[in-house]
Amino acid sequence: MLIKILGSGCAKCNRLEQLTREAVGELGIDATFEHVKEMDKIMAYPIMRTPALVVDEKVKVSGRIPSKEELLVWLK
Repeated sequence: MLIKILGSGCAKCNRLEQLTREAVGELGIDATFEHVKEMDKIMAYPIMRTPALVVDEKVKVSGRIPSKEELLVWLK
């Protein structure tokens, strides 16, 4: 599973990455993380705001930090 965090590296982006890593750990999933900070690469996705979470090239959320429960459902 490839998980991308889209954002400049702000506190919200870092929190989204931390929560996602915790959810992956709880589920015991083998995942690779990538933090995309380059604006041209972020703009390649259909999002209007960061932070955003992309799982296997599908945007799961943008513009907010989801709950861990939401993350667990998306990652199963």
